[in-house]
Amino acid sequence: MKDAVGIGSSEELFLDIDLDHEDVVLPLHTSIVLFLISYCECKTFKTFLVIPEDEHRSPQDGLFPSDLNVSIVSRKGLPAIVQSCRLPAVIEASGAFCRAGLAVVLRHIIQKTYLVDPSRKDLLELLGFKKTCLKACAEVSQWTRLCEISIPLAVEAFLKDPSAAIPPEVQQLERKLGEPVRVHNDDKIRRQKMQQQMKSNAVGEKNEVPEDAPLSGLQTAASLELTAALSKLSVQYVPSKTAREPAHIRKAKTSDLPSLEHVFAEGLYFTLTDVVLLPCIHHFLIALQKVSPEKIYGLPLIIGWYERVFKVQGVQKAAAACNITFLHALHVNSQHHEPSSSSKIHTEEKEFSDSHFLGGPRPTMTKLKDHGVEAVFSPHPCPSPTIDWGSLPAAVSPAEGKMSSDRALRKQQQLNNLLSVVTHMAKPGDTIVDFCSGGGHVGIVLAYTLPSCQIVLIENKEESLMRARDRSNGLGLTNIWFVQANLDYFTGKFNIGVALHACGVATDMVIEHCILARAAFVICPCCYGFIQNTVKTTFPRSCRFQNVLSCKEHMVLCRFADQTAVQLPPERRLIGKNCMGLVDLDRAWAAEQYGYTAQVVSMEPESCSPKNNLIIGCPN
Repeated sequence: MKDAVGIGSSEELFLDIDLDHEDVVLPLHTSIVLFLISYCECKTFKTFLVIPEDEHRSPQDGLFPSDLNVSIVSRKGLPAIVQSCRLPAVIEASGAFCRAGLAVVLRHIIQKTYLVDPSRKDLLELLGFKKTCLKACAEVSQWTRLCEISIPLAVEAFLKDPSAAIPPEVQQLERKLGEPVRVHNDDKIRRQKMQQQMKSNAVGEKNEVPEDAPLSGLQTAASLELTAALSKLSVQYVPSKTAREPAHIRKAKTSDLPSLEHVFAEGLYFTLTDVVLLPCIHHFLIALQKVSPEKIYGLPLIIGWYERVFKVQGVQKAAAACNITFLHALHVNSQHHEPSSSSKIHTEEKEFSDSHFLGGPRPTMTKLKDHGVEAVFSPHPCPSPTIDWGSLPAAVSPAEGKMSSDRALRKQQQLNNLLSVVTHMAKPGDTIVDFCSGGGHVGIVLAYTLPSCQIVLIENKEESLMRARDRSNGLGLTNIWFVQANLDYFTGKFNIGVALHACGVATDMVIEHCILARAAFVICPCCYGFIQNTVKTTFPRSCRFQNVLSCKEHMVLCRFADQTAVQLPPERRLIGKNCMGLVDLDRAWAAEQYGYTAQVVSMEPESCSPKNNLIIGCPN
C-alpha cells in the first residue's frame, strides 16, 4: 500500500473508507466497486482510499482484494473537482473530467475494461438490454434509487443495529422479485414456457435441479427462464434447436401466456444490478442470521436469488478476493414461500400513476383566480438581450452542432436570454454550474465569455458530456470542469446555477440544489407533462398553491402547460402559456419561502421556444 497521491497518466478511482470505529469498515458503495473490479479483473485504474484529514490510521490490507494496488489519500489532498463530488468518483488524467456516483462509476469501469480487452463481451452484458442498466438517474428512477442508494443505506443502518426489524427497502426488493418479468423477447419465451408446461403436465414430469449444481451445468434440467439466462452467461452454451410451436401455442392470446419468473434481480439476465446488490444482501444476511435466523424464512425470493448469483461463473472468485464467503445454510422451506407473482399484485409505488384527468384546465385556473392567483410575468431584467455571435469562434455557437439553421437561430436566441441574465449577475471568481448541461451549449459560451469564472457542467448522459468536452478542448478552455453525475452527487460550492430546458422535475431539483448552496439561479423549464411527485419533491411546491390546489389539480396545469406548440390554435397556446406561468409561479413562490427573490420572465422573442419561461432567483 502507498501513502501518496499524484495525478498520473491513467484514470484515478477514489473510494470512501469508514475510520470512525475501531474496526475499520468499507462502506457498501466501496465494497460494491471493489467487487466489480475483482469480477472484471480490471487493472485500468489507480485506486485510492480516502481518509479524513485528521485521521492517522491506515486500513488493513485484508479489507480489499489482495491483487489490487491501493493508495491512501486524505480528503484535503483530493483533486479540486473530486472534492466537489460525493464518492465513489473517477477522474481523468486531464483533471477536468470527473465521473461521480455509484452507478456512473460502475458503468464506466465496465466500459473501460471492455475497451482494454474487447474479448470480454460478457462484461457488456452486465449493462443489460440496450446498455441501459442503472442508467436512469436515481432522482427520477425508483429502481435505480432502490439499488444505488436506498438498499445500501438501509443495510448499513441495519449492520449498526442488527436487532431492528428487516428494513422496508429489503422487503421491497423481496416484492420486486415476485413481480412478473418483462423482457424484450418475452412473448416468444412465454409461448415456449406454455408449451413446456403443457408437455410436462401431459407426462406428469417435473424438472428438478440439484441444489449444489453449478449454474453452468443446469441447462438440461433448468426452467425455461434459467435456460434463457444461461444463453447470456456462457458463450459455450448453445440453445438446442426447437421445432416451430404448435398452432394452439402460436395462436394463444398474450393474456393467457404464463408469466416469467425472476432468475436475477432485473429478470432473466445477470446484470450490473446483481453486482450492486450482492455485497449488500450478503452482509445483511450475515447480520440477520446472527440475531434472528428465523426471519430468513420471510425472504424466500431473495435467498433464491442469492444462491443463483453465487453460481454465476466468476462470482465466487471475485467474492473470495473481497472476503465474501457464500452462506450455505440458508435453505427456505417451500411452505414459507409467498404467493407467486401471477397470484399477487404489488400496489406500492402506484401512488402517482393516476395521470388521466377529466376536464380542461379552466376550472383549476378559475379556482386559483378566485383566491387571487394568476399567471404573472415580470419584465425581462435584460431587455433585448443579444450576443455578437459573429465575433465568437465558430465552435462556441450551437450552429456548429447537427441542427438546421432555423433551430440554431432559436437556440442562439435562447442562449441570449440566459447568458445576458447570468452575465449581469456574475462576478470575477464566481463558480457557475450548468445543470443538465447536455452538449454544453450554455456552459461553453459562459466559459468563453467569462474567463474569470469557473464553469462546471453537470450531466448524467456520458455521450452528451463527451461532446461538450471535445468542443471545449477545441477552444482551449481552461476554466471549465465536466462532471458526469446525478445532481445529488455534486456537493461543491457555487454562486450561480443555470439550466436550459431542464425537463420535468429536473427544474425543481436544480432550484433545490441552488437553495441549499445559497446560489442564484436562472432556469428555463421544459416538459411540464413529465412533472410528478418523487421521493424528494412533491407538488404543489409553495404554501400558497398548496392551500388552494390538490396534487391532482396541480397536475392538470402541468399537463396543459405543454400545449404551447406553434402548430396549435392561438387560444389553446394562450391557455398553455398561462398554465406554464402558473406552474412556474408556484416554483418561484416556493423559492421565496427560503429567503429568495424570484420571478417568472418570458424569453425574448417568445418564438425562440414553445417553452419560453425563465425562472430567476437571487438569495436575499
